[in-house]
Amino acid sequence: MDFYEIVGMIAAALTTASFLPQVYKTWKTKDTEGLSLTMYVCFFIGIVLWLIYGIHIDSLPMILANGITVVSTFFLILMKLKHK
Repeated sequence: MDFYEIVGMIAAALTTASFLPQVYKTWKTKDTEGLSLTMYVCFFIGIVLWLIYGIHIDSLPMILANGITVVSTFFLILMKLKHK
């Protein structure tokens, strides 16, 4: 692993980890009032596109971070739709 791959892995870990408390809080409380469905749908589409790009360039940090974030964001969207 070269220097930039390590930087990418650290960035992926930090940005993905920063998103997980929101997922946990929403799952625990079932409170989605403060979540914008429009924002999360746009975010989800963007993350899917980043994931596709990461797969295309064979970037492990991008694949891991965006793969986890796609699942997490999809979960938040489902929670928002379920608990309107």
